Amino acid sequence: MTMENDDGPIQLSAGALEALKEFYGERDAREKQFEDLKTQAEDEFKGKLSMEAFTEDWNASQFWYCDDTATTLARHLLDGATDDTRIAVVSAPSTFIQLKNLLNSGEYTARPKMTLLEYDTRFNVFKEFEPYDFEQPLKLPVDLKGSFDRIICDPPFLSQDCQTKAALTVRWLAKSWDEASLKLIVCTGERMETLITKLYSKVGTRTTTFEVRHAKGLSNEFRCYANFECKDWKWVKQA
Repeated sequence: MTMENDDGPIQLSAGALEALKEFYGERDAREKQFEDLKTQAEDEFKGKLSMEAFTEDWNASQFWYCDDTATTLARHLLDGATDDTRIAVVSAPSTFIQLKNLLNSGEYTARPKMTLLEYDTRFNVFKEFEPYDFEQPLKLPVDLKGSFDRIICDPPFLSQDCQTKAALTVRWLAKSWDEASLKLIVCTGERMETLITKLYSKVGTRTTTFEVRHAKGLSNEFRCYANFECKDWKWVKQA
C-alpha cells in the first residue's frame, strides 16, 4: 500500500499495515454487531444485549459503565418494581441495556415501563428510545411529564450548566418530588458533589459509597449519588 506526495510514493511499514488492517477489522466487526442489533429489533431483543455495538464517542462525553456497575444500578431500579412502575433512564444507556437484559432473563416477573432519554440516535433501535438534548431540558413529549417513580441520570458533561439542566429534566419527569415516592440515582463526577446534593436535596439525595466503574476506565473521580441506601451502598458520612 502506497500514498503519493510531492517526493514520490510513501510505503507503509509492515507494522503500520497490520495496525491498519486490525483497525478496519474491528470497525467492520462493530458495524456488523450494530446491523445484527437492528435486525433483532423485529424480535423484541429476546437475546442478551451488549454495549459493544455502540462505540464510545469521547467528544460527545460517552463513557459506558462496565457490565457489573450497570447491572448493579439496574437491579436497584428494578427492586420491588411492579407492572405499574415507570423507569426513566436519562443519558445512561449502559444501565438501560442491563435493564433490558435483566427483564429478558426471566429473573423478574414484573414488566415496568421504561424510557431511555438519550442524545445518541443509534439507540432508536429500541422502542423505549426518546431523543433528548440536555440543552433543551424540557423539550420532551408532554405525556412523560410527572410520570416516573424511578429515575437514573448521568449528565454527559461535568459543568454546572449541564448538571442544572439535567436536574430540570429529572424534576419534570418525576411523578413526585418527594423522598418517599421517588427512587433516584445520579452518577457523575466527584467535583459535582456540592451542586448535586443541592439540586436534589429535597428528595434526600446524598453521596454513596458505591464505586462507579467504566468499561474503559475514566480519569475523573466518579461518584454515585442516591436518595436511598441498599445492600450495595450506604451514604457517605459527612465530616
